[in-house]
Amino acid sequence: MSLENRYDFVLLFDVKDGNPNGDPDAGNLPRVDAETGKGLVTDVSLKRKIRNFVTLIKNAEPPHDIYIKEKSILNQTHEKAYIAIGAEEELKSDKKRKGSADTVIKARQWMCKNFYDVRTFGAVMSTGINCGQVRGPVQMTFARSIDPVIASEHSITRMAVATEAEAEKQDGDNRTMGRKFTIPYGLYVTHGFISAHLANQTGFSKDDLELLWQSLENMFEHDRSAARGEMSTRGLYVFKHEGKLGNAPAHTLFDRIKITKKTDISVARDFNDYTISINEKNMPTGVELIKKIDG
Repeated sequence: MSLENRYDFVLLFDVKDGNPNGDPDAGNLPRVDAETGKGLVTDVSLKRKIRNFVTLIKNAEPPHDIYIKEKSILNQTHEKAYIAIGAEEELKSDKKRKGSADTVIKARQWMCKNFYDVRTFGAVMSTGINCGQVRGPVQMTFARSIDPVIASEHSITRMAVATEAEAEKQDGDNRTMGRKFTIPYGLYVTHGFISAHLANQTGFSKDDLELLWQSLENMFEHDRSAARGEMSTRGLYVFKHEGKLGNAPAHTLFDRIKITKKTDISVARDFNDYTISINEKNMPTGVELIKKIDG
């Protein structure tokens, strides 16, 4: 079933003694806003976790296959779309970018039908074998920590070496030193937006929406690693609009959720060090607040 409502949502999650999103251009240090010191987690990182969760429970089978997955070759996926819609002859074209206008439309529809992340987040599929471009109905911002974070650097030791030559150099000591970066604690908030109009264009359905909520609630539970420490979803607040266009600006709804550090806490090290207050009075006409997870 198609969507008849616009949605805006706020997602809260935290990390303890971990690196929620390392920056490869900075030695994999936790990402931070250089001016404020507040931690950042990219929307790409969060979407990856959603993709992984959907793969986990849907086994990457249509209509819940995943387009952007590890080690995938995108043009090979585009080729499957052309074969599925009966456009094999166009694959033999000498043109740099294959596909007539009608074929591209059909291929784009096939991709939306079979790949959850395409009809959810959109995709640029015009490389080589052209399946067009999709503007996804679900968009998310970077997550930003409530307070500044400070990265801690830890020395770690591996009690083994990779080669015999390394062992000989160490006279059999077989130790390898390394570095690990974590933040002691950070509470992050990200904002999300769901367009009913774009959902109806891509085929993003009510069932897909429920799968998205399920993913946001549970994605950290199935993404454990030593590097990421302990990460958990702490709040998911959904503003449901009565109509497709929406009944209030998103920022005015987001402003109703206030997250503050308790007055007797100098440095936060736990979720309970914060207070979350939600202004539910005089909600705009046509807007309903749904608390999927509350604290």
